[in-house]
Amino acid sequence: MNSVPSFIQLDSVRKVYRGRREEFLAVSDVTFDVEAGELVCMVGPSGCGKTTVLKILAGLHSHEDGTVRIGSQSDSFDPARDIGMVFQQPLLLKWRRVIENVLLPAEILGLNMGEAKERARHLLDMVGLSGFAQSYPYELSGGMQQRAAIARALVHDPKLILMDEPFGALDALTREKMNLELLRIWSESGKTIVFVTHGIQEAVFLGGRVVVLTAGPARMADNFLVDLPYPRGLDMKTQEAFGEYTRRIYKLLGMD
Repeated sequence: MNSVPSFIQLDSVRKVYRGRREEFLAVSDVTFDVEAGELVCMVGPSGCGKTTVLKILAGLHSHEDGTVRIGSQSDSFDPARDIGMVFQQPLLLKWRRVIENVLLPAEILGLNMGEAKERARHLLDMVGLSGFAQSYPYELSGGMQQRAAIARALVHDPKLILMDEPFGALDALTREKMNLELLRIWSESGKTIVFVTHGIQEAVFLGGRVVVLTAGPARMADNFLVDLPYPRGLDMKTQEAFGEYTRRIYKLLGMD
């Protein structure tokens, strides 16, 4: 009996940026799978190629070698329709109210706006912003703006959420709170999430699996399951098992 293929499959992916006079190898031999509904964290030092891998998944970058497959054979996958993205900065339009920002993907895709508005209100409630639908971005804190960005990424009901260091610009306490919020949102939405970070503890705390990339060009150093139960609380960071996973990554990155 054939096993069901993973929702995402990357096999020996390689990416080269070509300038006028020279080439830059950004990603070298990256291979990993992501199951449907899984939250996978990709961790590595700044500039190692994590964002490049994410952009390849999003269809924003081509790749020279290897294969990238997303979705099942029986269900077509359209990156424009089936991917939601969250960046380090919320990138909210300052002249639009929060709910109008959340609705932007639905407008671009030409979705039924009546249904989209109902979904947007539900998502704002889910991310804890139900009382701020008519606010402008400047009236929200950094963490609240990122919650709005997460709601925007979900409003068109994509199959895959790609998150590029979404909490990297937040202070430490807000970042930990947003980690808890993300786990709750992921649990409620059931979405497949690939989360890029350079925070080792963040990767272990969030991920059901962690992909470790070395300094650029990005090369696979490890790909392992995090055998810690969900739901997760911050007290988990004091457990020995959590420490073992973080030390494993430190060692792989030559930081032990």
